[in-house]
Amino acid sequence: MYDFRSTELAVVVIGRNEGERLRTCLFALQTSSMAELIVYVDSGSTDDSVAMATAMGCLVHSLDMSMPFTAARARNEGAYVVRSRMQNVRFLQFVDGDCEVLANWLPEATEFLHSHGDVAAVCGRRRERYPDQSVFNRLCDIEWDTPLGEARSCGGDVLMRADAFFAAGGYKPSLIAGEEPELCVRLRSSGWKIWRLGVEMTLHDAAMYRFAQWWHRSKRAGYAFAEGAHLHGAAPERHYVNEMRRAVLWGALLPIALGLGSLWNSIGYGLLFLYPVQVIRIGWKGTTVALGFAWPRAIFLVLAKFPEFIGVLKFWKNQLSGKAGTIIEYK
Repeated sequence: MYDFRSTELAVVVIGRNEGERLRTCLFALQTSSMAELIVYVDSGSTDDSVAMATAMGCLVHSLDMSMPFTAARARNEGAYVVRSRMQNVRFLQFVDGDCEVLANWLPEATEFLHSHGDVAAVCGRRRERYPDQSVFNRLCDIEWDTPLGEARSCGGDVLMRADAFFAAGGYKPSLIAGEEPELCVRLRSSGWKIWRLGVEMTLHDAAMYRFAQWWHRSKRAGYAFAEGAHLHGAAPERHYVNEMRRAVLWGALLPIALGLGSLWNSIGYGLLFLYPVQVIRIGWKGTTVALGFAWPRAIFLVLAKFPEFIGVLKFWKNQLSGKAGTIIEYK
């Protein structure tokens, strides 16, 4: 068994205006007593986040907000602060400030990386704290439940092998979304593996109660699909290519075909039936994934293609105009 008394583990927490969610996050990390260092990276909070983290004994790093902000940049800066203060760092736990790391996660995940030298990053089960408070929170909870075993990517909450992270150059700081899968593409191309354990990892508070929040989050996903495909869409990776194509097909091409077809022949309206057919197909397949929530999930997965396409369009507009992407926030 691995000796946890000398973990060589540090935690990077990122956040902005998370309030009591941040207090819960930091308290759980301190209670675990696994981390030798906790760095909180603040992104221009206007609440008492900085004072709270300082009072709780964390090393606080405030981002220069005159530069474009991304979560990727925040995580990178936190990791490099860790390396400057803790030369022996071996493991880096990244966690968002609206998450609570559960008690068994760090011992289980650290032991796994210790005994699997070819794995660079390991994640577990992220759950929503309040999945029953809105349909959107429930959708997030289902989204987090990815297959166990070797994986293609991880999420924002992840334990990483420090040497692998730094050798890869960390997250791509310009990415406004999808930075974790993009880093995993580079890690895997270098021979590392990504793994998901069947261990409870974090409780997340999406706090998503309005349709507009869900819409903006879906738009951000579409932006990530387009940028990911632009960066790593070539074979053999084909990163996010299918996701981007589905957004374009269902969110733009099919509505355009429907509109043009209806100008000449009423048969064009028949294309409308493709949407309920797609809902039925996804809902039928999802009965074992979402249990009693399969059909609402199917409806929103189809509906999401419209904001996702807007996100795709936004990326390519920025790409053609030479503009940098700006974060798309949903809360």
